[in-house]
Amino acid sequence: MPAKWIYLLVTTAAFFWGANFVLAGAVLADLPPLWAAALRFVLGAALMLAIAVRQGVDLWGLAKRHAGAYLLLGVVGIAAFNLLFFHALKTTSADSGALIMATNPLLTTLLAAVLLGERPSARHLAALPLALAGVAVVISQGDVQRLAHLQVAEGDVLMLMANVTWALFNVFSRRYMPPGSAVGNTALMMTAGAGVLLAAALADGGSFALPGLRAGVALAVMAVGGTVLAYLFWGMGIQRLGAARTALFLNLVPVCAMLVGGMLGTPPTAVQIAGGLLVLGSVAMAMMPRWRAAAT
Repeated sequence: MPAKWIYLLVTTAAFFWGANFVLAGAVLADLPPLWAAALRFVLGAALMLAIAVRQGVDLWGLAKRHAGAYLLLGVVGIAAFNLLFFHALKTTSADSGALIMATNPLLTTLLAAVLLGERPSARHLAALPLALAGVAVVISQGDVQRLAHLQVAEGDVLMLMANVTWALFNVFSRRYMPPGSAVGNTALMMTAGAGVLLAAALADGGSFALPGLRAGVALAVMAVGGTVLAYLFWGMGIQRLGAARTALFLNLVPVCAMLVGGMLGTPPTAVQIAGGLLVLGSVAMAMMPRWRAAAT
């Protein structure tokens, strides 16, 4: 697959994850956070398994050969990240959480250099602080004082841990994801993570009720776009571009959330648009050498 299509796929994954922030409000109105996460991945895993079976993927053979890898990736990238993320949001603000997660590309770049030997280019290193600045503008809506008044909360520690788990997931995906069917790999990894999340939701003892129509539709969209397609495309990006380069696209998530919010009636300010353009320009700058190489 040409490199330009891989860029499009990981950008699409970022778009779906950005849309999740908008859709989550409707889901969380009817479901506790832990059950929302569990159902999202149970539905996503079921859909991925069905697609894999339809494509004739030897799921049983893959599971027997690579069970350890799927369990590791499912626990780190799905179960641990979501458990830490949702519990962090109980005691920290969305702005603080988003800023902490915006440092993930830098953390992934460092871990990829240490654990994988991936050496970032000068363009990549220059793009990291520029993209982070753009994310800060988008999140703060152009009000720098809003960032200055953010307070450190207990949940910030959990969000930092969630940030580390996602960076590790990016690196582990590059090293341990088995070769072969991307659909089969994603289906089995997602099944492992969904099983842990479902067990955690059942053990938590929180009340559960079937979501209403609005929440159900939002949950279905999150399961298909923000889970099945996003994890599938993200994994393909990591395998092709590397962990550090793919992680840079994570900066597009708040920009995409801003765009989806605008389409649904909450238009961004001019300063937010400028911040979004800064993020897009930073990602484009980091990818430019690869575009030229692909064109050559």
